Amino acid sequence: MAQVLEFKLPDLGEGLTEAEIVRWLVEVGDVVAVDQPVVEVETAKAMVEVPCPYGGVVTARFGAEGTELPVGAPLLTVAVGETADGRPAGDGSGAGTAAADGARDGASGGRESAAEGSGNVLVGYGTSRAPARRRRVRPAAPAVNGRSRAPEPVRETRPAGTPQAAPGARTGRTAPADGPVPVISPLVRRLARENGLDLRKLAGSGPDGLILRADVEHALRAAGTQDRTETTAATAPAATPAATGGPARSTAGAASVTRVPLKGIRGAVADKLSRSRTEIPDATCWVDADATELMRTRAAMNAAGGPKISVLALLARICTAALARFPELNASVDTGAREIVRYADVHLGFAAQTERGLVVPVVRDAHTRDAESLTAEFARLTEAARAGTLTPAELTGGTFTLNNYGVFGVDGSTPIINHPEAAMLGVGRIVPKPWVHEGDLAVRQVVQLSLTFDHRVCDGGTAGGFLRYVADCVEQPAVLLRTV
Repeated sequence: MAQVLEFKLPDLGEGLTEAEIVRWLVEVGDVVAVDQPVVEVETAKAMVEVPCPYGGVVTARFGAEGTELPVGAPLLTVAVGETADGRPAGDGSGAGTAAADGARDGASGGRESAAEGSGNVLVGYGTSRAPARRRRVRPAAPAVNGRSRAPEPVRETRPAGTPQAAPGARTGRTAPADGPVPVISPLVRRLARENGLDLRKLAGSGPDGLILRADVEHALRAAGTQDRTETTAATAPAATPAATGGPARSTAGAASVTRVPLKGIRGAVADKLSRSRTEIPDATCWVDADATELMRTRAAMNAAGGPKISVLALLARICTAALARFPELNASVDTGAREIVRYADVHLGFAAQTERGLVVPVVRDAHTRDAESLTAEFARLTEAARAGTLTPAELTGGTFTLNNYGVFGVDGSTPIINHPEAAMLGVGRIVPKPWVHEGDLAVRQVVQLSLTFDHRVCDGGTAGGFLRYVADCVEQPAVLLRTV
């Protein structure tokens, strides 16, 4: 007999408690293999494809695209094993139907064993229950034969040759009160949800009445104009001049205030930075350095042929050499045990700005890599960050962070330490400036370096020694030869 097992949203690491379903990769009735990705979810860290630890027939899915689920909530049910006629689950049309009929009963049993074991164990799967929280779920589409169906766009008949409505034009058909909402993109659903917009009252301008992002933005602008008009009318008496003859004061501007929820990656960044400021007694020191020789060295390396070497890779190479001399900064503080934890390996994080916000990918074992290997790894992780495909493992476990904010055109900053690390090196832009070189005033390539460090792990002498060594290597890259 086939056994129906329930697969729950696993713990995706780094304390993440929820994820949003972006795209289902399987349908009800599909046959899946062990460790096959079944759904793509978005966490506060990255986009992740979640593999199923069971092999069999998908009998039910829980949650439409765009729904937020807490860790431990059911994702889908899978019928594994053999059917009553001795065939493997999923072999023939009858297997999926029989499995679907027993999906709910099998799921409620809470059985965690599978006929086929997973070779790719998910992080923390089945170890704890997610904390209680409110859950926002859109109305589900009507069930057909006991199976839930994803929403489908509302079809609209249009005579041949009729031009398609322009984006934002409110000429389409609104969704019926009891039918599915004609929206495909989860981004459109999220935009409407975060702004309290009822998609059922919105006419889509896309093909067959499909609601597009332009439709939602048009409706939000219209609603904002109406709100400001109503607010101005309601507060008109308050805008009259006071009896003392003072200038009129209006509260109509309050309607233009926009509230942005601190959620997703923005919320995760806010929580981490707040925790860093709360727990870590940080201090910052900085120094200007002549980077002319560093830039010449890079130009000579690139002129020699082979893959191009990035400035960030050279700075990373300098950081790992400095941490070998000052290991106190490659550490973290265990507040519970009141211990400083020093790491032998350098897992170097670097700040990367993306459309989704600031992320810090981690280069594993950076101390064992040369400039060419570091350049390639930085490029790979940066591309994954921009595409939103970084895994939780690539975003965690850093021991020191390099922050090149010079790409924003600024000279200096006081970085906030990436908790729970103990230090961060900030690098400003490299620009021509007047500089005294060998006793004469000259134009040199100058950069400002800043080090923010946890004062619990070391004193100013250690931090100053680290920063001075980094500056010396920037000014004279040959200094690195002593550590090779």
